Amino acid sequence: MRDVLLRLGKRIRALRDELDISQEELADRAGIHRNYMSQIEGGERNVSFYNVVRIARALRVSPSSLVDSIR
Repeated sequence: MRDVLLRLGKRIRALRDELDISQEELADRAGIHRNYMSQIEGGERNVSFYNVVRIARALRVSPSSLVDSIR
């Protein structure tokens, strides 16, 4: 399971980097605490589907584009 969480975190970070925004900015846009966002990107937290949707919206992508990346 850790591998899946790491791949999701890497995908989120890559998309965030493309937008040239900080973790804090992404967390603000998604309505998530910045420490939690750091843990998500580091693959340390199991993210609920609700939060995947919030993060995807903040990144301006579909939730499926985040999930498809973890295959």
